[in-house]
Amino acid sequence: MRRFLIFLALAGLAGIMPYAYATPFRLTSSAFGPNRSIPSRYTCDGADISPPLRWSSAPPYTRNFALIVTDPDAPDPKHPLRTWIHWVVYNLPASIRELRPGKSLHMPAGTASGLNSWGKRGYGGPCPPIGRHHYVFRLYALDTHLGFDHPPSRAVLLQAMRGHILAEARLTGLYARKP
Repeated sequence: MRRFLIFLALAGLAGIMPYAYATPFRLTSSAFGPNRSIPSRYTCDGADISPPLRWSSAPPYTRNFALIVTDPDAPDPKHPLRTWIHWVVYNLPASIRELRPGKSLHMPAGTASGLNSWGKRGYGGPCPPIGRHHYVFRLYALDTHLGFDHPPSRAVLLQAMRGHILAEARLTGLYARKP
């Protein structure tokens, strides 16, 4: 233990800090906070555009990012049967640190979209048939560029990312439709 503490002290003096002790990779939105309600503008009850997202402290050697948005409560939060996929994006350039509202319509060059549960590419906002659902935004920092012949599903993308994920940041929002 003493050797480890000496290493950390010397690493700090030399300006070298292992990533595990650096600032954590973070995903935020100016539209909603963690475990807070997603405004209707970003749902099927509004404009159904993607919310603003911002991230910070990506690990060194990040080549690009992948974003997957899911609803693990489908169709009923009391009796979930499946995870509904709302958005699959990959090859977001490492230089990008935010997506503005509605950005799913105009992604940065080189970015590609996978298939959501509607069988379409792009963002499909929250639209729960019953109850209040959780919407999990997962951003992955990757050490590689991903290539596919066809738009991948979430499962295919996750398989391709295996062994290439440097860090993951999460943001969960909530939404319930008004009666």
